[in-house]
Amino acid sequence: MVEHISQPAISANEEHRGDSAGPTVKLTRELLHRRSFDCAGYQRDDGMLDIEITLIDSKPDDFLLTRGTRLGGQPMHHMAMWATVDADFRIVDVVVNSLATPYPGICDTIGASYRQIVGLNLLHGFRSAVSKLFGGIAGCSHLTEMLYLIPTLVIQSRAEERWQRRDNGQRPFEIDGCHALKASGELVKEVYPDWWKSQKTCSE
Repeated sequence: MVEHISQPAISANEEHRGDSAGPTVKLTRELLHRRSFDCAGYQRDDGMLDIEITLIDSKPDDFLLTRGTRLGGQPMHHMAMWATVDADFRIVDVVVNSLATPYPGICDTIGASYRQIVGLNLLHGFRSAVSKLFGGIAGCSHLTEMLYLIPTLVIQSRAEERWQRRDNGQRPFEIDGCHALKASGELVKEVYPDWWKSQKTCSE
């Protein structure tokens, strides 16, 4: 049984209070912009993963653009991306689609350039390669931002598989990947005792 944890939504003009560690502050807020990501990972029958990412930007009120007015609630940006990743974390296919943009006919012509990521490995210099390939006028800032989500989506999609193989003798790559999983930390000592190192050992 999967436990779902929900958080209360905050309306556009709801009073906002600081967290329990700080002073209580009463504010009135007005929603100006909303960006939503929808991300999913799918296991394929051939052993590969399909990653799907959608980005939607919207304004609550009508917004005047140089090419007309975008009505409140309608997407300012609506981008979709599909990437296929093999067992070695290598990208074997990618498709992008710009469904809504501020400048139709211009923004949506860059999609084919993103096929340059085919062949890149998500665990070896991926972010650096993306920055070089699509920095500045070479790419779309929104599509590029979506690319940076792919590695963690793949890792999360394979979390159960990695857990099942944790005793294969190879050092789990997530160790020292974040503050919670530092090699000298209590969590690694608990979950990966064979790979735990004391603070003294780590500093030598």
